[in-house]
Amino acid sequence: MRNLPRYLLLLSMIMALIASDARTARSEELPLFISSFAAGEEGGIQAATLDLTSGLLKLGHRTTGVENPFFLALSPDRKFLYSIHAKNFGGKDPEQVAAYAVVGNAGELKLLNRQSTHGTASCYLEVDASGKSLLVANYATGNVAALPIQADGSLGEAASVIRHVGRSIDPDRQKGAFAHCIVRSPDNRFALAADLGIDKVLIYALDSETAQLTPHRQPFVRTVPGSGPRHLTFHPNGKHVYVINELSNSVTMFDYLAEQGFLIEQETRPTVPMLGKDEKSYCADLKITPNGKFLYGTNRGHDSIACFSLGNDGHMSRIEIVPSLGKGPQNLAITPGGEYLVCANMPGDNVAVFRIDPATGKLTKVGEPVTVKGPSCIMQVIGK
Repeated sequence: MRNLPRYLLLLSMIMALIASDARTARSEELPLFISSFAAGEEGGIQAATLDLTSGLLKLGHRTTGVENPFFLALSPDRKFLYSIHAKNFGGKDPEQVAAYAVVGNAGELKLLNRQSTHGTASCYLEVDASGKSLLVANYATGNVAALPIQADGSLGEAASVIRHVGRSIDPDRQKGAFAHCIVRSPDNRFALAADLGIDKVLIYALDSETAQLTPHRQPFVRTVPGSGPRHLTFHPNGKHVYVINELSNSVTMFDYLAEQGFLIEQETRPTVPMLGKDEKSYCADLKITPNGKFLYGTNRGHDSIACFSLGNDGHMSRIEIVPSLGKGPQNLAITPGGEYLVCANMPGDNVAVFRIDPATGKLTKVGEPVTVKGPSCIMQVIGK
């Protein structure tokens, strides 16, 4: 009996080590959701894990019953996933956004409800920092919307819908407004929307409690005519905003005055080398490493990833341009530790993984790309 306490102590130590090892093993696998942009049963949301030691991507549970899920967003607590749902993407009828509960650790999703996006070709989703509002950009109808998120993760009817107006100089792509993304500011006070059709980044005051968007005192900044701003992202330090321009194959850097919510343009850099007469390329997405040192942007047509280093003042210097290992690089994700970049090659039907050199920012491919039908968005369950 005198040895029993020592035995129990030893047993508890062993169990603690086992639990610690299990937690460590789990932490080395980053859970992901990857949307498949396709109609019918070919469309879906694919769960996957990225091994943070080897960089290898492994596919898991696949959720069907969601059509043309072009873009995804996660709640801040990672309990709820939101996806575009469109039987006829870009058609005449308004599309929907579907709300899901994330069930367990295997990437299973339980449908909660769907609500109208109040637009078509719905192409971007963002959950605000409080988890109370979902922001939507609708490309074909040129408008943005905000929907309230209920306590159970389900969506309410849109509380705010704002249509953009105008046009720009490209006769084929800029006949009207085409809202392509809407992104909250780090302090959650504002939302910035890039509109490809009118060459503007529009600035809205955001009331997350009521899901209201209101044009700000500086209602917009213009980009170079014909540039076609598509996606934008904030620098981790919150002092700069980077906008990737689809039509001009470039990235524009703005200083961001957080207190006022103002943007001041600083510079623009190309993402592709000089293209030949018959060559066409169109930018899509951009991401910055968590330490703020490197920026990456995709070139569809050139089928490459442009890599930039970022100075202390936010200015960009191009490092290299590397093949994306597939056709039409659509979306990027960078792991929370900045070790890997994951690239969704949508028309190429694959997802490629690259290791990021922490000193130079250069990319090295990891293994072979993994086949996924029409991957259009990669969403990390940890980090952003």
